[in-house]
Amino acid sequence: MKKKLYRSESNRKIAGVCGGLADYFNMDATLVRIFVILLGLFTAFFPIIIGYILFSFVIPNEGDVVE
Repeated sequence: MKKKLYRSESNRKIAGVCGGLADYFNMDATLVRIFVILLGLFTAFFPIIIGYILFSFVIPNEGDVVE
């Protein structure tokens, strides 16, 4: 079975990007969110904000993914 990347509809805080990444990598969404925040602190947040906005437009919602 092939895994699909999607934005989570049940485990979301803003757009569901971190929740979807956590589901894809079988991780806890809180750990992914902490990692993103720490990465943002070390990169002055600008690349993380741009990446998150791009991912929220590019990655489909969980309900839109057909298996």
